[in-house]
Amino acid sequence: MLMLKTREFFQKKGFLGQDPYDLPTSEKRFPDGAQYRVEIPSVEGPKAFQAVLDACEEFDVEIQRISQGSGIMLLTDGEIKEMARLGRDNGMEVSLFVGPRGTWDINAQQWSDAGKNMALRLEGIDQLVYAVEDVKRACDLGIRSILVADEGLLWMVNMMKKEGELPSDLVVKVSVQMGACNPVSVRIMQDLGADTFNVPGDLTLPRLAAIRQAVEIPIDLYVEVPDDFGGFIRHYEIPEIIRVAAPVYIKFGLRNAPNIYPSGTHLEETAIKLSRERVRRAKLGLSLVEKYYPEAVTSPRGAADLGIPQI
Repeated sequence: MLMLKTREFFQKKGFLGQDPYDLPTSEKRFPDGAQYRVEIPSVEGPKAFQAVLDACEEFDVEIQRISQGSGIMLLTDGEIKEMARLGRDNGMEVSLFVGPRGTWDINAQQWSDAGKNMALRLEGIDQLVYAVEDVKRACDLGIRSILVADEGLLWMVNMMKKEGELPSDLVVKVSVQMGACNPVSVRIMQDLGADTFNVPGDLTLPRLAAIRQAVEIPIDLYVEVPDDFGGFIRHYEIPEIIRVAAPVYIKFGLRNAPNIYPSGTHLEETAIKLSRERVRRAKLGLSLVEKYYPEAVTSPRGAADLGIPQI
């Protein structure tokens, strides 16, 4: 094997020496024994959430988590409480993005061709303070799952959980825009306090399998990817993704759809329609699991480790 000495050093440090092209079956599981769960992203408010619930009943789809992208700061207290109520009543995790972020700030570099790698990072202490205040507000209103995209915020939230400043059962989900895409980088995110990590949606099966070997936390993966993240559709790979990457959240974005961030009442009807279509796409993707990997185990709603709102 080429580069043997370096590969052996990786192995001594607890990582694979190469990506596992034999695609071993993951023996890791969610605490309830499940291999996979389903997430519907970009659920921008309570009306969109209700549309997801209605579509789940219409298409006979079981999902365990919804997430929102516009940010806590762009939802009213009443909207957050209603989303928390819907999540609690239906045994579903409700993950809200922390509001302040680089692209919501006065920064210009994040919008430049060379600066897009900064994505949603936070600049300065004040931005971190604002973000923590956003998290505290959501928790006070009953939310128990947040979405972060900055390493400093991830570390600080983890410290505040440990010291009782934030609820110890708060699920910290890391956004795909954090960009970690190899086993060492994702392990670092786990060590910083990530409870679940959204890897880039274009990772090959061997690369996913290598990450799975390195971390214990659930992997989140878009199997249909919004246009601004590549726009590809990996539905036929879902059974193998579940097999090699478990525990994994199968995440249904939507190709050929507008980016509605930041959302609001001016885009509410569009958000509702997009949310419903994501559930329909989930029906299509999950039908392939039923056909090709029927023994795969999913979680019921209400699993104990979900960030179900507490109100």
